[in-house]
Formats: sequence, C-alpha cells, structure tokens
Amino acid sequence: MLSAYSADRVRAAESTLMHGLPEGELMGRAARGLAAVCAARLSERGGSTVVALVGPGNNGGDALYAVAQLAEDGIDCVALHGGWRVHQAAVAAAQAAGVRILDRSGDWASALRGADLVVDGVLGIGGRPGLPDEAVAWVDAIPESAYVVAVDLPSGQDPGGESATETGVFADETVTFGVAKPVHLLPATEVAVGRLTVVDIGLAVDGSADVERLGHDDVADLWPVPGPMDDKYSRGVLGVIAGTEDYPGAAVLCCTSAVGAGPGMLRYIGPPTPVSLVHAAVPEAVMGTGRVQAYVVGPGIDASSSAAGTREQLSAAREALASDLPVLLDAGGLDLLEGTRSAPTLLTPHAGELARLLSRLEGAEVTREQVSASPLAHARRAADLTRATVLLKGSTTLVVAPSDAGLPVRSQNDAPPWLATAGAGDVLAGLCGVLLAAGLSPLDAGSLGALVHGVAADRANPGGPLRALAVAHGIPATVAHLLAR
Repeated sequence: MLSAYSADRVRAAESTLMHGLPEGELMGRAARGLAAVCAARLSERGGSTVVALVGPGNNGGDALYAVAQLAEDGIDCVALHGGWRVHQAAVAAAQAAGVRILDRSGDWASALRGADLVVDGVLGIGGRPGLPDEAVAWVDAIPESAYVVAVDLPSGQDPGGESATETGVFADETVTFGVAKPVHLLPATEVAVGRLTVVDIGLAVDGSADVERLGHDDVADLWPVPGPMDDKYSRGVLGVIAGTEDYPGAAVLCCTSAVGAGPGMLRYIGPPTPVSLVHAAVPEAVMGTGRVQAYVVGPGIDASSSAAGTREQLSAAREALASDLPVLLDAGGLDLLEGTRSAPTLLTPHAGELARLLSRLEGAEVTREQVSASPLAHARRAADLTRATVLLKGSTTLVVAPSDAGLPVRSQNDAPPWLATAGAGDVLAGLCGVLLAAGLSPLDAGSLGALVHGVAADRANPGGPLRALAVAHGIPATVAHLLAR
C-alpha cells in the first residue's frame, strides 16, 4: 500500500529527523536521490544537458545540490533563479561544480531551448497553488522534447491535492522524499505528477495516512478467499436490482461482473426483458427476491420510467434501502436516496451524478465542472451529507468515508483510459457489490473493487479499444492472477 501524508505532518517529521542528523545531511540525502534519478533519465534518453528552475525554498536547494553532482560527473548544467533569495550554500556548491547560474537578466530562454532535462525546483510542499510571476515564463518556455523532473511536487500544483490548476508545472516524473503526499495521489493534481518516484531519506511519519492507494500485493490480504467450511451463504449472497426495458444491458453487465467476482449466490430482480437476458447470460443467477447479504441498486434504473416491471423493481429497491443490509447505490439508484442509512452504504457516482446528487440534497446547483475541479471536497460533502462512503469514479477514483469516521481517503489509478466507456460503471458496481456481500467495509470494497476493475481492463485488451463486457469476463482470471502474486 502506498501511503501519503499531509505537508504539515511531513514537515514535522522532517524537523524531528533533522535534530538527530548533522547539519545539511537530510538535504544531502534528498539531493543525492534526485541526482541519481536525473542521471538515469538522461542516460535512458541519450541526453546531456540539464536546466534547473530554482526557487527560494528547500526544493531550490535540493535542485542546486543535485545539478552540482551532475555537473561533477561531466553533465552540462544550468540553474535559473528569479532574483529571490536562494539557498546560498547550494549556490556555492553548484558554482564550484561548474554549474552556470543565470538570473532574470541572463539568456535563460536560450538555456531552456537546449535542455534535455528540466529540474523543477521552484516551489515545495509548503507553497500555495499557482506559480510566481517570474516562473511563469520559464514554464511556458520548456521545450516539448525536454523531460521534466519535479522536486517533491510539480510547482504551482495544490500540495493538498484538493484543486486543479492549468497554470502549474505538468511533470513527466516527480521525485519526492521519504513519503508520498496527497498531491501525488489525488485526482485534481495526479495528472500533473507523472511517474512518481519516492526516495528513501530515513523519514518516518507517525499515525495513519491521510491518503492511501492499494497496490497489487494488497489484494491477497483483502480478497475474501473461501475456506473448506464455507458454503454459498457464508460466502455472501448478492441481490442485484438493475436494468430496465430501456436499459437491459446494464443488468447483464452488472450480473456478469458479479458472478465473476465469486459470490456464494446471485439473485436478480428486474423487468421481463432484463430477466430473460440475465437468465441467458448468467445461468447461475436466481431470479426474484430472497435471502441476501447485500444489494446493488441502480445500474440502468430510471426512477421516472413507466415501462413494464419498473414499479415492482423500484418497490424492491426501496425495500433494500429500508433494510439493515449493506447497499451499493449506482446510477439511477442514487436518485432513490433520501437522507441517511444506518447500514453500510457505498455510493458510486461519476462527476455528473455526484453534481446532481449534491444539487438535490443541498438545494443549490452544483455543476459537473465544479466537481471535476475539486473532486475530493465534493466527494467529502456527499459522504458527510449521506453518512455513506462515496466512490467517485474517474481516471483516478476516490473512495471517501464520512469525515468523522477518521479513515484515510483511498485513491486508485489502475485503469487504462480505454476504460472510459459505456457500461464500465455497471461492471464496477457488480464487482464491489460482491465484496460488500462478503463482509468487506464500504471503504475496502470500493477501493479493492476499483483496483481489480482497473487491472481487469488493462489485461482484457492492453493498449486498445475495450468493451465493458470483456472487463466483466476478465475478472475471474484477474483475481486469480493478483492472488497468486
């Protein structure tokens, strides 16, 4: 599991560590790690010229010490600074190693044009979103061909990962020190981070993480593997209320995914056409109501529809919501949520659905664009309003429990962009529903389901177009692959 900690907690841990080390040792460790990454990337790309963008804080010092080491190894290095006060000992080390130091009056534009690799050391985790005026022109002048390595975080991005900006650095790789930070894992800013490399500097942060990301090796610890004494009821029976005469495919996708994830039994409740299709595609499914351990409600459902069988299906959905069983609400099922539930509840909206849910519950318009700009804040609002765990779907998926639960945010980024296709959410709902029925918490069910969903998509057709049904069919082999690690 990859754990990320807030800037305040990291700075406190760094302060504690520095008290037990010789002066400058911690920065030296960071600079050596940064220099090693830069040297490796230059070698991979056949480059020979480095330009460092140097800010006034410790990140600027890290960048200067790193290019000093690179210059000592014969690499042509230039450092640009904007006239602000920079780390003087690092400047001296860089000059002694032969690094050319340029300020705003120097020919920095020419230096950047010739860069094979650019080290972004303008701002660190203590900075605010947005770039200093002096640095905007630098960033605009970085050539497309240059490989950009950010120090600790891409300058100008929100260190807390809460909000997106178009004006900061978008790096090819970010080298951070000790531990990851929220900026590296949260959806508003992760797109700017690029490849993440964490350099060990001996740092330890006490307490649970602020943000977590499950890795492939975590699947074996969390996945509900049956034992010799299990039966279909102890493994978990999932009830699926999905699909309508207008959207029958949602039921097939959700149920196909669910049986592939390994429930003890699947019960399906729906109108005549989806019943026939599910019966043909998923012969294991039992039709109609009965004993279950959890429900999935909503894929393909339209609460305003008057099509055949809809009234009975919606009645079953409302009975599920009124029960004391875990419920996953997706798509049209979100429109049935009124107030809060005391039983475990997992909501799985995309940005538009979350905007609609918040608008309805808060009585004021929330737009999809607002959710996309600040996804964590909006997911947290919904979690606190509904007392449910919210899985906000996207290229980086968030799983957020109510604030007073004291649980870390989970952030998963395991799927290829090709997964942005119709039906993918129906597949995810069935997969996560099985995990709820097996007894996992909404936080674990949502994040583990998102991981397996993404890996199944990657394995189903790597590097090309992808059908949601192929992802559903790929779940059994994907789980087996991950359990065998």
